[in-house]
Amino acid sequence: MSGVWVVLEDRNGRIVPFSWEALAAGRKLSTQLGLPLGVILMGAQTASLVPELDGRSIDRAVRIEHPLLSPYTADGFSLALQQFFQSEKPAYVVFPHTYQVRDYAPALAAKFGQMLLGDVVEIAATGPTPLFSRLLLQGRLQGQYRSAGAGPCFLSVQAGAFRAEAPGTDATPSLSTFAPTLDAAQIRTRPGAPFRATAQAVDLSSAQRIVGVGRGIREAANLPLIQDLTSTLDAEIAASRPICDNGWMTADRQVGSSGQSVAPRLYLAVGISGAIQHQVGMKGSGCIVAINKDPDAPIFEIADYGIVGDLFEVIPALNAAVKASKA
Repeated sequence: MSGVWVVLEDRNGRIVPFSWEALAAGRKLSTQLGLPLGVILMGAQTASLVPELDGRSIDRAVRIEHPLLSPYTADGFSLALQQFFQSEKPAYVVFPHTYQVRDYAPALAAKFGQMLLGDVVEIAATGPTPLFSRLLLQGRLQGQYRSAGAGPCFLSVQAGAFRAEAPGTDATPSLSTFAPTLDAAQIRTRPGAPFRATAQAVDLSSAQRIVGVGRGIREAANLPLIQDLTSTLDAEIAASRPICDNGWMTADRQVGSSGQSVAPRLYLAVGISGAIQHQVGMKGSGCIVAINKDPDAPIFEIADYGIVGDLFEVIPALNAAVKASKA
């Protein structure tokens, strides 16, 4: 088999950040197994995306191009990838766990008599084949799986589970183009406009700094204290589920298993106890700072820095210190 392939996803002319997390997972697999690492760009025209591959330490890059691959359709993507993988015979195929991937990747796996192992959060090199872990029952349990079968193993990785690597100094990898054979009659769907829950929907996944607030804030009237800090830090404000359930913030600000998954450079958890449902959505953050008056709060188990104290004392002092450093 030809190695590990990572299918990158693009949106609005840029490769989406979650794709780099999938690449980190793919690299872990390729390193553990001693297999080459390749990436795939898909669309009608992908040349503009190639410069983003610089410095990514990739062995091969393939542009799968055809006029029927734009706009995206599940039929087009699954058929094009099927043709490519039939010739390449990959050992593992890694995707970011996005809505688009969930639309077409199961059908692609089925074409090879396989299944998509979705939402993988960990890869361990134990035994003859890698051990994949995924969370069950909103993070209460963890299931472990191995790939058994002659065909390629298809998996998607949960946002935030694998930390994206910063580009290095490597040159653009070996690049080739694959032209699948597609016919308009094979495309059975006609895509509509991209879905957005609300016109003001917030995409926290692209934020570099996030201040998450939990029930320790006590009441909605105290939220301006946090909003002032987010303004100082040039950060986005987010919340645990109780805050959104109480209507103190809109649902698009919720982080966790039933909200958004984020992986900012800084995640400041204020008054958040750290239930597993919330940890699922933010544990991939670059640096986690927790502020909680309970020294036994679970959030401290995953925090890089912890402050045990009353947030109503800590936040004003922290805000003042940050403002002073900018003066």
